[in-house]
Amino acid sequence: MDEETRYGAVRSRDARFDGEFFFAVETTGIYCRPSCPAVTPKRENVRFYATAAAAQSSGFRACRRCRPDAVPGSAEWNVRADVVGRAMRMIGDGVVDREGVAGLAVRLGYSARQVQRQLTAEVGAGPVALARAQRAHTARVLLQTTELPITEIAFAAGFASVRQFNDTIRTVYASTPTQLREATPRRGAASRRAATPSAGIPLRLAYRGPYQAGEVFDLLATEAVAGIEEVTGGAGSRTYRRTLRLPYGTGIVAVGERLSGASAHAGGWLDARLHLTDLRDLTTAVQRLRRLLDLDSDPYAVDERLGADDRLAPLVAARPGLRSPGAADPEELAVRALVGPHEAERLVRAYGKLLDAPCGTLTHVFPEPAALAETGGTLGALATALADGSLRLDPGADREEAQAALRALPGMDPQTVAVIRTRALGDPDVAPPDEDVPDSWRPWRSYALHHLRAAGQIPPTTSELEEHRS
Repeated sequence: MDEETRYGAVRSRDARFDGEFFFAVETTGIYCRPSCPAVTPKRENVRFYATAAAAQSSGFRACRRCRPDAVPGSAEWNVRADVVGRAMRMIGDGVVDREGVAGLAVRLGYSARQVQRQLTAEVGAGPVALARAQRAHTARVLLQTTELPITEIAFAAGFASVRQFNDTIRTVYASTPTQLREATPRRGAASRRAATPSAGIPLRLAYRGPYQAGEVFDLLATEAVAGIEEVTGGAGSRTYRRTLRLPYGTGIVAVGERLSGASAHAGGWLDARLHLTDLRDLTTAVQRLRRLLDLDSDPYAVDERLGADDRLAPLVAARPGLRSPGAADPEELAVRALVGPHEAERLVRAYGKLLDAPCGTLTHVFPEPAALAETGGTLGALATALADGSLRLDPGADREEAQAALRALPGMDPQTVAVIRTRALGDPDVAPPDEDVPDSWRPWRSYALHHLRAAGQIPPTTSELEEHRS
């Protein structure tokens, strides 16, 4: 988009571009999302940025009306397979907070200086600034949804010191942490009182455009593995719950199904609640949940391309905003894609880690790859490759290298590799080996196949077939 097109989106308050870019107003020192309800500023006073971090680095503070830090993530970073796209996904997963810029660079296979230069050139901010913006958002969520002490929030959000935390909050939000908490509406204050560590942290997971929640929850219900997942409630009001293995501890997440309303094309959110043994895992848990539910997709771009195809046009019209779900734990997904749901349940019982505090039917965390390395066969080979790092499926993994490593495993079939690439690696453009998929569907072939499966025009995946047979 050129700047005049972006300004047109700002004038029309077009929510389709929330998270795709940000605009800042020089006369007020504030940056906003494109759909901000405030009076449209004059064109000569507006500057555009690819990320919130870039706007913050230029000295602008977040708008209190539109909360630009709470928008869905840019779909571009999930689609792109280059260094910048991989870096953005890893920063979102908290790699810089845990391992620093040096750790990010090692994972990418570049020097820290090269990573800094490429990110700054493309998104207007380096890895430290991007991670800082993410920490500020996490801190705001905790300040406004919990009654946790401010000192505890500072370290839970990933800040190295309380002073750094205070300075960042003042810079980004033009408020002290206490003022930011007190500015929360009365309803939010009541929610904070209910949001104790045992009750979990309530969140709204935003998405853009239409969202076919029914199909996503149908898939989650079909694939649910006892002990680590469950789907309860009736269609249209279901709740999906699962356990997570996270960098600092474990977690239990719950997400409610939300039917699209009349204004669905403007976007919406899913209500979620997170129970974490260590609050430092909040950012990572949220990002993994967003990838599982494909909340950062750009349904407008997907539907425009696929809707131009004669075969897909009626399917897209019937299910606008159909998503391509990913994985909350890529390594777990790879194992499950290989062995199927029934064997996965056995593995959970035999090798899974028992939760310190089981919650209803959720009793375990899926076993780590190292625990499965001695099982033998293709599963043992897969688990060994994941455990020793010769196969990487994390958000910043190189998709081509990962696919080559998967294909090299003894007994690994092409269909399973395609499922892992689609789900675990979040690739939006995967064509199964047994389907004649035209190039005109690129770069959204994964979404096209979801449309065909939803319409019953091609069979379900191997794991879905096993579940139906049972």
